[in-house]
Amino acid sequence: MSQSVEVIMVPEDDFLQNRQAECQENGVDVPLERINSDTLRNLISEFVTREWEETGDVSYTLDDKINQVYRQLQEKKVKVVYDLNTSSCNIVPCEGKHHV
Repeated sequence: MSQSVEVIMVPEDDFLQNRQAECQENGVDVPLERINSDTLRNLISEFVTREWEETGDVSYTLDDKINQVYRQLQEKKVKVVYDLNTSSCNIVPCEGKHHV
């Protein structure tokens, strides 16, 4: 009696991306008091320039956007995370919070 087995070919790039996602570390939370104020402003500025650029929202100035994110950092709605895999920082929502 013979059995058949279904084989699905997965492109190598898809396999590597899925594997990296499985192994990806969330990162390390960076306390605000450990970040130089100029560095923090630059980080927030880069973040809002990148994130708001995608939405096309032009109703706020850069300073308005920076202040919004800074307030959310102080209120612990978002946090700074250092990704060990990419050696970069990002601002992400805190668990259960989804407003940036």
